[in-house]
Order: sequence, then structure tokens, then C-alpha cells
Amino acid sequence: MQEKYRDKYRSLGLHIAMYRKMRGYTQEQFAEKIGKSWSFISQIEANNGAKIKGVSLDTLFCISEALDVSLSKLFDDI
Repeated sequence: MQEKYRDKYRSLGLHIAMYRKMRGYTQEQFAEKIGKSWSFISQIEANNGAKIKGVSLDTLFCISEALDVSLSKLFDDI
């Protein structure tokens, strides 16, 4: 992740967290649903001050399908 995009990654992570919570998933449940670890979800949501992690397109497609939300919604206002 390039440092100049840090705020964009943070916004993306906040959108993912919002939709995950709207669907009633804990980070652990959501991680299992998409085949990732809890720590990975924590890093992409960046809600605990941890290092923000970049996300591949494959993972974003998987996240959007699991949350039943269009990929573009994850990027709203970014």
C-alpha cells in the first residue's frame, strides 16, 4: 500500500465494516465466510489502529459477494 492512499484504504475498510455489521457478522464470522483470518479482516477494516492492509481485487469481489453489496458501494465517497 502506498502511503498517499492510506486514507482511501481506511475509508474502504470502514465501508466494509459498516456493511459487515449491517449483515450481523462478527469479524470472526465474516472472516470464515470469505476464507480469511480474523486478523486479516481486522487489518483491512483498520478499526483498531493496526497497520492497514491492502486488498486484492479477488478479495474485494469475494467481500462484495459475501456482503451482498455491489463493489461500487464499497468505494462510495472514496
